[in-house]
Amino acid sequence: MNANTNVMGIVLAAGLGKRMKSKLHKVLHPVCGKPMLEHVLDALDAAGVGRKVVVVGHGADAVRGALGGRVEYALQAEQLGTGHAVRVAEPLLGAEDGVTIVVYGDTPLLTAQSLEGMLRLQRESGAAATLLTAAFDDPTGLGRIVRGADGGIERIVEEKDCDANERAIREINAGAYCFDNKKLFEALAQVKNDNKQGEYYLTDVIGIFRAAGLAVQGYCTADADEAFGVNDRVALAEAERLMRARINRAHLLGGVTIVDPAATYIDAGVTIGADTVVYPGTTLRGATHIGEGCAIGPNTDILNSTVADEAVVKHSVLDKAVVGPRTTVGPFANLRPGTRLGSDVKIGDFVEIKSATIDDRSKVSHLAYVGDARVGKDVNIGCGVITVNYDGFSKFETVIEDEAFVGSNVNLVAPVKIGKGAFVVAGSTITQDVGEDDFAIARERQTTKKGYAKTLKARLKAQKNR
Repeated sequence: MNANTNVMGIVLAAGLGKRMKSKLHKVLHPVCGKPMLEHVLDALDAAGVGRKVVVVGHGADAVRGALGGRVEYALQAEQLGTGHAVRVAEPLLGAEDGVTIVVYGDTPLLTAQSLEGMLRLQRESGAAATLLTAAFDDPTGLGRIVRGADGGIERIVEEKDCDANERAIREINAGAYCFDNKKLFEALAQVKNDNKQGEYYLTDVIGIFRAAGLAVQGYCTADADEAFGVNDRVALAEAERLMRARINRAHLLGGVTIVDPAATYIDAGVTIGADTVVYPGTTLRGATHIGEGCAIGPNTDILNSTVADEAVVKHSVLDKAVVGPRTTVGPFANLRPGTRLGSDVKIGDFVEIKSATIDDRSKVSHLAYVGDARVGKDVNIGCGVITVNYDGFSKFETVIEDEAFVGSNVNLVAPVKIGKGAFVVAGSTITQDVGEDDFAIARERQTTKKGYAKTLKARLKAQKNR
C-alpha cells in the first residue's frame, strides 16, 4: 500500500436503535449540534477517504434524507450481523483495489487522526487488516485484543470466553477497521453464522486472515473515548459531554478564554477568534462565527450568527444575525433572523430586532422593536419605539435615514420614511413620511384641569362605598 492507494469507507448504520426509544433514527441524533453519523463521515473525509458507502436498513429513508448525495447507499434489508452488513456493500466496492475503512455510525467521537494512524500502519506493515484499539483501565464487559510475539493481533476474545491471562488484558477492540478491500470480501464469503445469534460477525474475518497466515495489526488510539458507542439516551448525553470537553479544550488551546468550560456549550461547527472571552451559561450553536477580542455571555444563546471583532453580547439571544465590529448587544436583547448590525452600534436591554439593518454608530438603547426596517448611520431610536410593520396580512418596511432622532414611545406605522436629520417628537404616531431635517409631532395637545384630581378621587371613593 502506498500513499496513492484508493481508500474507501463503509459506515454501518442499519440498526433499529430500540434502546433510544425515539422516532428519530439512532445515528441521526445530534451530538454538539451535528448528527452522530455526520461526525463519523467528517472524520472519514478528513482522513482522505474517497468513496463512502453507508449501509442502511431501518429508517433508510430518514438517513438518505439527511445525507443526500454526500455518500452512496447499500441496503441491508434484514439485519443478519455486522459481517452481513459489510457484505451488502460488495456490489459497490467488491471489485475495487485499495483499502476499505469500516466504522460504525454511532461512534461520533472517532477522529481523523486515529483513522490516519490506522492507514499509516496498514501501509507500512502490508497487513491484510488493521484494527483500531484502545486501552482501558477497566475493560470489563469488552472484548480483549490478544497480540502475538511479533506485536500483531492474534485474535479478539469476548470477555465471557477469556481465561485469567486474557481477562487481565486492558487493550480492547475500538470498533474501526482497515482492510485490504479484496481480501475483506474474500474472507466475508467464508464467514459462518454458527453462533447463538445466527449472525455473521465482521470480527470473524480476523480469524480467517490469521488462519491463512495473513498479518493483522492493531493501532492503539491515545484517546480511549473514540471507542465510545451510543446505544441509548444515557450514552448520548455522555457522548455530548465528552465531545463538548474536546471542543472547549481546542478553543482554549486556540487562545479563547472560557471562564467555566463545564457551563459553556459550543457546537462542533462554531469558530471563535483569539482573545475572545466566553462567560458561563453561553450556548454557541450551528455555523456561528465569533471574531477576535469579543466578550460573549453570560447566559447568551447564539445560533448560525456572525459576531465581528471586539463586539460584546451579553444575556441575549441571536438567531441568524450579523453583529458588526465593536457593537454591543444586551442585556436581554433578541436579534431575530435577518438582523444586520453595523460597527459601533448599541442595542440595549429588552430590544428586539427582526429583518432589519442598523448602520454604523446608531443606537437602540432600550425597550424597542425594530422590524422590517433600514436604519442609517448615527440614528437614535428612543425608549419604547415600535416599527408597526404588520397590518394582519402583509409586512411593510420602515426607513430611517442617517442622523435622524426618534423620540421615546413613537409608533412608526409602515410603510414610512424618516428623512436624514429629521426629528420625531416623543409620543408621536407617524403615518406619513417625514422629510430631511423636518420636525414631526403627532399627538393630542395636553389638557390639564386644575384641581380636578381631588374631585375625581372623592367621586370614585363614594362610588366604592355604596
